[in-house]
Amino acid sequence: MNFSFSRHNLSPREARRERFFQILPGGISWSVIIGMTLFAVMEPLHAAVVIIAFDFYWLMRLFYVTIFLLISYFRLSLEDGTDWNARIHELDLQIHEGYRKTPKGTHAGFRPRFSDWLFRRQLTYLKKSRTAPTAPSHELLHLVIIPCVRETRDIMEPGIISLAEGNYPSKRIMVIIAVEERSHQEVKDGAASLAADYHSRFYDFFIVTHPDGIAGEAKVKGANISCAGRQAETYFRDKGISFEDVIVSCFDADTVVSPNYFSCLTYYFMISPARHRASFQPIPVYHNNIWEAPGFARVLEMGSSFFQLTEATNSEKLVTFSSHSMSFKALVEIGFWPVDMISDDSAIFWKAYIHYDGKYRVIPMYVTLSMDIAAGASLWESAVNVYKQKRRWAWGVENFPIVMRAFMNSPTISRYNKVRHGFKLLEGHLAWATWPFLLGIIGWIPVLFSRKEFSDSVLYYSVQRITATIFNLASLSLLITIVLSLCLLPKRKVKYSIWMRIGHAFEWLLVPVIALFFSGLPALDAQTRLMTGKYMEFWVTTKKRNK
Repeated sequence: MNFSFSRHNLSPREARRERFFQILPGGISWSVIIGMTLFAVMEPLHAAVVIIAFDFYWLMRLFYVTIFLLISYFRLSLEDGTDWNARIHELDLQIHEGYRKTPKGTHAGFRPRFSDWLFRRQLTYLKKSRTAPTAPSHELLHLVIIPCVRETRDIMEPGIISLAEGNYPSKRIMVIIAVEERSHQEVKDGAASLAADYHSRFYDFFIVTHPDGIAGEAKVKGANISCAGRQAETYFRDKGISFEDVIVSCFDADTVVSPNYFSCLTYYFMISPARHRASFQPIPVYHNNIWEAPGFARVLEMGSSFFQLTEATNSEKLVTFSSHSMSFKALVEIGFWPVDMISDDSAIFWKAYIHYDGKYRVIPMYVTLSMDIAAGASLWESAVNVYKQKRRWAWGVENFPIVMRAFMNSPTISRYNKVRHGFKLLEGHLAWATWPFLLGIIGWIPVLFSRKEFSDSVLYYSVQRITATIFNLASLSLLITIVLSLCLLPKRKVKYSIWMRIGHAFEWLLVPVIALFFSGLPALDAQTRLMTGKYMEFWVTTKKRNK
């Protein structure tokens, strides 16, 4: 579909549609919050019934999410010991030396046997699709683009080392550091020194400087990495490298990949029939500075990882988030990342989905990569940085009006897909902005403002007991979350005692306050800015390393 994925340079009709859908999320969120507040004050009896019904719905959703969180975590732990290079070797034999019966694994234990069963199932599906990759694994090339604007060498180097020292041959990895022209000289010098020191360990390693002031571009990450992508396009053409044999990964400057990341990515790319119509999403965790960040930030980022784990169980509705990978062929065909949007990580999925008329998806990978938790020199600075980061994430709501316009103009995307994707996109942002307020504040107003006819009713005495029962049942989900958070903590030896981990468990008791101030409020802030036309600019998360 020929559609300009942007809110700029629109016809009057499209501009009106864009403005309507920009107002809609914030308008609904504020209507829910203000309307329910007034309803709870003026009609506490009826409001209590509505709130109890909402609490029960929230509890059912919570149990649903917890079940799939457990399933996803089991899959993640199941694949933790997988020899991805051996899987790739078997794939090469199957594809390029003639398909043969796949031998069953001889491993003892349930997890290895189940993992082997998944492999045989995926291979059977690939055989039936007749869409095996044309090149063997050793001809595939990984392109890693790392944008930076003020990240110094000490921030980027751990990630570069993880690329070089993983289980996948680093000579099949090409690295580009995308530096902004406006960056300080210290940042440019740090990037140049990394390229000089590590060049020999990779297929190639060089710097691309993104000029300032290009017409039609905003000061956003998408413009920077698109500039690097176009430089890579020229490089591959000159070298005679097929775009179909290149897998591109866009990583934040602080991203540290697990040793198995590129082996796992190569396997999923080869085993997936529609590999050039898919993005590949790992599970992001925030472990780089987890014990240096404040407790509220630890809980918040662990919650982000849990959200991605849960989303991974439903690949039909999964959207790219943060660091991810995709076919370079697809990236070139869709015209690279949007150059005037902040939410480039999710926007690239929607841009591809619309370009390919709905025939594009995200494939979850059960492998982790680690990034930094937003932090600062003081507790207050950390709180401000975390708030701004979450508001920037919530600014992903800017995708909604563009996607809805594209759906209205597309005759090929099915009505079913338009409805389910449009509803999920809107409902997700509404829940993000309103649920913390409904659960943490508004739900208690009927009891506080109860009039005599309500306070004398049976419902008045039942509300508190019903609510207490719902939240007690919800504590079972919280307990599971605490256990999983401890399981996801870094396994390597650290200088902190067991008491730090016990303290982390108790930090989860602050979830209601954390959700209100660092989830609901920044989401409502972002939607209000979009609704009122006060568009955000890209804010670079503050990152630091303790010496």
